[in-house]
Amino acid sequence: MKKIVVVDDEADICFLLKRFLSKNDFIVETAQNGKDGLALIESMSPDLVMTDFRLGDITGTELLTTIKSKRPNVPVLIITGYSDIKVAVNVMKLGAYDYITKPLFPDEILVTVKKAIADAEASENDDQQYVAPSSSDGSAEPVKSSRKSSLRTKAGYVMGSSEVSDNLFRQVDLVAPTNFSVIIYGESGSGKEAIAQEIHNRSKRRDMPFVAMDCGAISKELAGSELFGHEKGSFTGALQTKIGHFELANGGTLFLDEVSNLSYEIQVALLRVVQERKMRRIGGSKEIDLDVRIIVASNERLLDSARSGKFREDLYYRFNEFTIEVPALRNRRDDLMLFAGAFLETTNVELGKNVKGFSEEVKNDFVNYSWPGNLRELKNVIKRATLLSDGELIEEKALPFEIVNYKRLKDLDDEPAPTASSAGSSLADSVDGEETKPSLKTVANEAEYDMIMQVLRDVNFNKSKAARLLNIDRKTLYNKMKQFDI
Repeated sequence: MKKIVVVDDEADICFLLKRFLSKNDFIVETAQNGKDGLALIESMSPDLVMTDFRLGDITGTELLTTIKSKRPNVPVLIITGYSDIKVAVNVMKLGAYDYITKPLFPDEILVTVKKAIADAEASENDDQQYVAPSSSDGSAEPVKSSRKSSLRTKAGYVMGSSEVSDNLFRQVDLVAPTNFSVIIYGESGSGKEAIAQEIHNRSKRRDMPFVAMDCGAISKELAGSELFGHEKGSFTGALQTKIGHFELANGGTLFLDEVSNLSYEIQVALLRVVQERKMRRIGGSKEIDLDVRIIVASNERLLDSARSGKFREDLYYRFNEFTIEVPALRNRRDDLMLFAGAFLETTNVELGKNVKGFSEEVKNDFVNYSWPGNLRELKNVIKRATLLSDGELIEEKALPFEIVNYKRLKDLDDEPAPTASSAGSSLADSVDGEETKPSLKTVANEAEYDMIMQVLRDVNFNKSKAARLLNIDRKTLYNKMKQFDI
């Protein structure tokens, strides 16, 4: 069982966290001041520390610095009721794994705790001996440290060992030491942000912040505030001063994902900031000097967007100092089982499982599938399959229907549409009493029924859990159960 130390000057917080985490199979000890917390950490050698930012005798920053000087590999989560972005930036620079604000939400805490411990273990394994899957079958085999270094980065990103991956990371190595702006192209889920993070990690800015912003997930009204920040009272709802992503990334790297989604007005403001290397918060008068490297990503060609009037051409040329293409997963099949094994390793730690690999049928299914969601889809499939697996290997029954039946469905899609005469013949055969093959709809319904029943049994017919595992809402699950008379 993993050990956790909680340091908080509020007895109620200590009590609640200890009770909650203990129920989730962690060994938890608590302290209500920094001195006792450090003594507890020294004697207990925990796998994780959770500490309040404001303690009675010392600050969370001082505690964090002391912990990192003595136990640099122990992840530290900072808890505070002071939702201050500057505090978040400072503690992350000092080595905190993450930053949590009160009120605390149990489910979010549990996910963060498990991920922190999993990442720490992965990092520790990297420093010693990385257990990687072989490229041929995905089963675990020891790999010497020198071999590991060519497969996995310090941040835990699996680079791959194919020629395609080698070409990709040669470009990363080439551009990382410069201050060039970079455009990263790639399909959704192909790992564009991971490549941007790797460019930052290999640059001279590695010790400064890496700040990412998803431009496609922010409304037109909020984009300016998110990028440039705002002063208190600058518009309705601006109840306090906000620091924007540019200011947060000062000295480091700003990554703008799906940059073509920014509105024309924001693009104009962005161009000015990129040209002048200065900015003002919305509603502010003070100019702030900026030293920020900009990396942008898009799944569509920015030059095409510029020519169609969607994206400013002058802004495109400002960004286009260097371009990197991230290949789709279907074009990296030599690395597929390597990625799968790495995701399995991380998921085993997160879920407390010990699944060792993949059956031959699953490997074939993975190789044959097109992976439209790329690495993100592969990771999610393996997390779900690991949760559903009870044995040492992931079997076909734990995979989604569309992956198991992909080749058969594709073959059916590729068949020419039946002519009137062939359709008539098929009908005649049926009328004559000859046995007909089951329809595609029948096969799909049977597979869907089997999967729903399997998940329901696994969760003791808890419909909420089943719906989450099946990635559908409860109403849809109820309708399916009614349809299949479950």
